[in-house]
Amino acid sequence: MKTLIKEKRTARNITQEQLSERLNVSRQTVISLEKGKYRPSLILAHKLAQIFECHIEDLFIFEGDENIE
Repeated sequence: MKTLIKEKRTARNITQEQLSERLNVSRQTVISLEKGKYRPSLILAHKLAQIFECHIEDLFIFEGDENIE
């Protein structure tokens, strides 16, 4: 799974630390989210979408066998 979290975060001049505080998670979790190594819960994905004022689908890109085709 690819994410656009880092792009959205940097476009808004938000640090990883600031984002982690707003999400109530560790900075390491934010790093893992940005690298696509952590799959967030629906609640966490929804919080991210609210922070970046977009849809969840705008943050996460599913690839390969993750898609239902």
